Amino acid sequence: MHIRGDHVELVVGGRLDVRSAADARTALHAAVDSGRGDLVLDLTELDSWDATGLGVIMGAHRRAGRVNRRLVLRGVPPQMQRLLVATRLHRILAIEGGIEAETLPRV
Repeated sequence: MHIRGDHVELVVGGRLDVRSAADARTALHAAVDSGRGDLVLDLTELDSWDATGLGVIMGAHRRAGRVNRRLVLRGVPPQMQRLLVATRLHRILAIEGGIEAETLPRV
């Protein structure tokens, strides 16, 4: 997993899973705490995430809300979009361009 960027936009790539969760959490919390306005997470380079990785995203979302910021997901890969729809988290998270459940390809 790799994360690069600053307190305005972060690009997350590789696998966001139980092995990378601690590092990802640290980087996301630091970005949330050090900026203002929206924090964009660009996920176009993300290969996969597991439940722990999704928990890290949700934790960053909650932390951003506590400091009057908004976490915005950009470039969510289709398989991850399906997971967000299945868990109904697409209704809670800010997703650039939104997700239309009806247009997602079936697996």
